[in-house]
Amino acid sequence: MAGCKKQLEEVKPETTLDPTQVLADPSSAFALYNGVYNTFRGYQSTFFVLGEMRSETWANGLFTESGDGGLTQFWMHNFNEANAPYNNWAGFYGLLSRINTVIKLFPQAPLTEADKNRYRGEMFGMRAYVYYTMLRTWGAVPLATEPLEKIGELSALYKHRTSADSIMLQIRSDIDSSLALIGPNVSYSTPSNPNNNKRVYWNRAATLTLKGDAYIWAATHMGGGSSDLQTAKTALEEVKNNTAFFALQNNFGDVFDPLKKNNNREIIFAINFEKDQAGLGSYGNFTVNSTQRASLIFDPPPGAPVSIVSVYPYVSGANRVGMTADLINTLTTSVPADKRMASTFRTMHNNSAPYALRGIMLTKFLGRADPISSSQIYDSDFPVYRYADVLLLLAEAKAKLNEDPSEEINAIRLRAYGTGFLPMVNGSLTENLDAILEEYKREFIGEGRYWWAMRRAGDSFVYARVNPGFLDPSVAYKMLLPITVSMLNSDPKLSQTPGYN
Repeated sequence: MAGCKKQLEEVKPETTLDPTQVLADPSSAFALYNGVYNTFRGYQSTFFVLGEMRSETWANGLFTESGDGGLTQFWMHNFNEANAPYNNWAGFYGLLSRINTVIKLFPQAPLTEADKNRYRGEMFGMRAYVYYTMLRTWGAVPLATEPLEKIGELSALYKHRTSADSIMLQIRSDIDSSLALIGPNVSYSTPSNPNNNKRVYWNRAATLTLKGDAYIWAATHMGGGSSDLQTAKTALEEVKNNTAFFALQNNFGDVFDPLKKNNNREIIFAINFEKDQAGLGSYGNFTVNSTQRASLIFDPPPGAPVSIVSVYPYVSGANRVGMTADLINTLTTSVPADKRMASTFRTMHNNSAPYALRGIMLTKFLGRADPISSSQIYDSDFPVYRYADVLLLLAEAKAKLNEDPSEEINAIRLRAYGTGFLPMVNGSLTENLDAILEEYKREFIGEGRYWWAMRRAGDSFVYARVNPGFLDPSVAYKMLLPITVSMLNSDPKLSQTPGYN
């Protein structure tokens, strides 16, 4: 900078993005398309935190180190204008701009019409999912459906928050566009990856599952009523009935096994993580550090105690958030045993009597050990939607339509408990939704679903499960997050989330 002043004076800043460079050839188009998935992967931790950490699963739990302040803020619902957890809408507009670029430019891309339709259909589905996440998080948010092409006056970037109703209309429109462009084909191969056998590209079933999810939300919170519920049910039944592609895995642990990704019939759409590419590193605070790995044990007497290091020799992180002893006991002592727990977490104890419970290690997404490199490879994929989602969403739509949801709930329970499970019997709406939420609490630990399931069921179900010291009807506005002071200061068109002023 100091030595090149003369040359810098001659530089003309680039204020526009040249689409001809992107669309020069099919390879450039594929690079743009695959870049969206790479960017989407970077938001995995955000998707997890927003959908997970506000439920009661991790509140006031046992952990071996100092608590993580960022995650604690979520389960304590400690939000105000000066303590907003995400600046700049969690960065979602950077992702949306890339998605919008594909949607806008690909009609002119040097690809076949079928290929262009497929790629744009995926992007419309992903855009709907991102806006649905933002709607549930902040309510009204700015609407941007065009890519950023020209960088000029900052004032041109100022945007008012668009009403939640209008955002939902955009979500519905994008869902319709996605289904129309992708068409009826339920396939995970794409023109750029015709031999794909991993379910890591957005697809028709993902859009249908999102449709069910969003329409149930609209029916519950936005006046959609029975019409939206029936639409949700129809979309979800299409996925459920496509047994050639989708089913529950017989073994719950196989859903998350990185060595069993190929044609995993339970996965609808997952964020992909691979060795030497990117690791699923967002669960570092749910594991254990190297000292404790060597000094704590699993399976204390009267079991056969084993040191953690003998099971996970290469795992190293921290243990800064955990479950309460009561919840651990509830999850691990059911009769018959809930087989999901063995593939979800393990309890950690002191290595001498009385073998005190110290906390849990979340093992669901630990990937696999690599003795060759003496390292842990975090290459489990992160499911955005899987077949269990379809079943429980369908059960919720049926329950709210005053239909019997027991078939779907019992399919989940059969895998979880085996043939000796206690069948769910159709009851009142509250009883049915409570049964659905109990399965969410157990089935999706660590997957960023339970908070959204509670919210979608209805506010009364949130208050029944969250510690009233953290969230109650007197602070109902905290169902949505505030935006930061710096956002308000930098964009005069923005207003604060209602209730936080």
